Parts: sequence; structure tokens; C-alpha cells
Amino acid sequence: MYAERPARLPGAVVWTSTPDGTGRVLPDGCMDLLWHDGRLLVAGPDTRAHVPEAGGGRWAGVRFRPGIAPALLAVPARELRDRRVDLADLWPASAARRLTGLVNAAPDPVRGLEAAALARAADTGPPDPLDRRIVTALAAGCPVAAVADESGLGTRRLHRRALAVFGYGPKTLARVLRLQRALALARTGVPLADTAARTGYADQAHLTREVRELTGVPPTELLGRPLG
Repeated sequence: MYAERPARLPGAVVWTSTPDGTGRVLPDGCMDLLWHDGRLLVAGPDTRAHVPEAGGGRWAGVRFRPGIAPALLAVPARELRDRRVDLADLWPASAARRLTGLVNAAPDPVRGLEAAALARAADTGPPDPLDRRIVTALAAGCPVAAVADESGLGTRRLHRRALAVFGYGPKTLARVLRLQRALALARTGVPLADTAARTGYADQAHLTREVRELTGVPPTELLGRPLG
């Protein structure tokens, strides 16, 4: 069972889940601050689907859109790619204990995580708007070279910045964002051939290969309907 809602912090959602071993967390460029059994963990940006193990009780999290969490949590995204790491292994012990105590003292872990995110945002300040512009451009299907030029960074600096802020290079981020755009469109009932054409894939076979490579399963399994 999974449920989410927008967080009071712009660019974030809060969620709860009781994994049953069948759901998949798909790559989306996001990072999460997680609560489980009184502990805090950080989930880095994924390059492949993550399948949570069944059992173990309730999880809660605050999910930050691409580019927000590294400054908020004071850790480069590339160090957490495809990983779930205890906050105590990333921060000084006293700081990790303080934030964990804040979350655990709340009436509900979701409210605690939301309060923790707001407190961190107050300390670190607003995210750099350039990162948001980069994500928006790549999500719209702009070529990486054009994004590098328009951002004023150039290709090499864009790549270095993307690794630190998003966890992977701009080409991988563009693939992940295109996957999410395609799945969102397909879930509205648009046939996969049309979805592929409208989201920049060469054809339906190309879309199918990308879905399988990034999620581990074919589109039919993700969408629960035929390929038509």
C-alpha cells in the first residue's frame, strides 16, 4: 500500500508505504529522505528499478525533485547513486541524531519528515534555479548540447555539475526523464507507438527496450495492458 501527497516544501512530496514485494520504484532522478523503524536513511537517484523487500513494516519518506536533495542533505548525489544509506553514515553523529530525534518526536513520521525537510531548507536556503532550468530543458527533450550552451556551462561543466547535483550525467538524466514522460503519457491510454513518437523514441521497439533496460520489465507489465 502506497500513498503520497505534496509536501509543504516546494518541489517535494511525502509518502508512506508498506512494501509487499511486488511494487517497483522506477528511476525518476529524485532522492528521498527515508524513515523506517526509527531510523533515517537517504535514497540516492536510481539508474534502475528498485524493488523493496516485502515485510518489515511501514516506511515513510520525503521525495525531492531532481537537484534539490544534495544541497539540502549536504551530500553529492553521485555518491548515493543506486544506494540506500543510513543518514548516520553520511553526517556527523550529533547532527544525524538531532534530525532523527526531530522526526521521531513527531506524532507521525510523515509529519516529522516534512518538518525536518523544512528545517533543513531554512538552514541551506533555496535551490539554485539553474538546476531547475536544466531539468526542465532535458525533460522537454532538448538535446544535451543545447542545454549546455543555453545554461552557459558548456558540455564538460554541465556533466560535472549534473553528477554532483543529479547523480548522473545529463544524458542519463535525459533518458530517465524521457522514460517518466513516456510512461505518464502511456498511462493515459495513448498507444505505445504514438507514445514513442511523441516522446522522442525512434519507434515502439526503441521505447520497449528503454523501458526494459531502466525498469527491468516490459511495458506490458508496468502498464498492465497490451502493447497496442
